[in-house]
Amino acid sequence: MEPIDIVGIMKHLPHRYPFLLVDRVLELEKGKSVVALKNVSMNEPFFQGHFPKYPVMPGVLILEALAQAAGILTFKSIEPAPSEDTILFYAGIDNARFKRQVVPGDQLILKAEIVASKRGIWKYVAKAYVGDELACEADLMCAQREVTPNN
Repeated sequence: MEPIDIVGIMKHLPHRYPFLLVDRVLELEKGKSVVALKNVSMNEPFFQGHFPKYPVMPGVLILEALAQAAGILTFKSIEPAPSEDTILFYAGIDNARFKRQVVPGDQLILKAEIVASKRGIWKYVAKAYVGDELACEADLMCAQREVTPNN
């Protein structure tokens, strides 16, 4: 699989700035796993308040970045391709652990693996790394839903 750039990512995820937290997909095996990248920059809007004198990426946003990587994997794995009105919503987060702070200048490597899929419910094992160091790990669950756009 060719890497997926930001334009390709935006074709699969409904998120936009400042909440799009995946910059590039490096590897993807349909129905199995994904490896994606998030460049962590001091320009991120959350660093203004978390924390101004010691900027640290909030753990919930690391989990969100993992879920977005898993979402790209899911959308690329669904056959036939889902409609534009398909969204994945968080349904659960279990066993979340934070092992290392993520700070400006870090490259966050996001890895997710599908462990189960049944009737629109997807389960993943997800891990985020900075270099070879584990920063965060969690078991994620998402629900696939069709939504009606608000006019």
